Amino acid sequence: MEAYPEPDGTARSHVRFLRDDGHLSRALGRLGGGALPPLPPALTAALATAVLLAVGLGEVSGITLFAPVALLLPAAAASWHPHGGRADRAVPPLLRGTEYLYLLALGIGAGVPGPLVFVLLTVVVLHHCDTVCRTHRGTGRSGRTARALLGWDGRMLLVAAGGALGWLPFTYGALAACLAVLLVRESAKDWADTPAARPADVPRNERGGAQASTT
Repeated sequence: MEAYPEPDGTARSHVRFLRDDGHLSRALGRLGGGALPPLPPALTAALATAVLLAVGLGEVSGITLFAPVALLLPAAAASWHPHGGRADRAVPPLLRGTEYLYLLALGIGAGVPGPLVFVLLTVVVLHHCDTVCRTHRGTGRSGRTARALLGWDGRMLLVAAGGALGWLPFTYGALAACLAVLLVRESAKDWADTPAARPADVPRNERGGAQASTT
């Protein structure tokens, strides 16, 4: 499984893998040293983002674009926390829901074509489903693919920058296409690397056919 080391050298927990942190979150987590608890800032940021996006839904401004990302910075700084508590399991769903709400509200508020918003959200959801499946299987992604997927923080920052430049529809389309290509390529690689299943041993007769069982 793709992982970055804990301060004690061990691999991060499954909950931390499900967070889908990007470069910024990992850097802030290293600075925080794992001391910041993950649930309070994630919950506070999710609620504040929901209120902010509801108020500014019809207007794409600097506050609407970048404030949700800024609100999530404390949650990003908690990325190196061990996430060993039972309540810490709620952190990945909170981050996922905040990202979905951000992409949906910003796309609708900026007039991005509905099908394009739907495609991007679908690809992001598939990416998260793939992350969950990999966690259960104990497999991981290549380091290059993991970096290219950007993490929740990188995707939100990229969309915010695209909106600030007036390129939001292009940003939605380019991000959706990039994520789709990465997911398809990684799935094809996993399929190709999976060893073929051997057929069950069946008793054979002298002609090479299956031998009928006798009772």
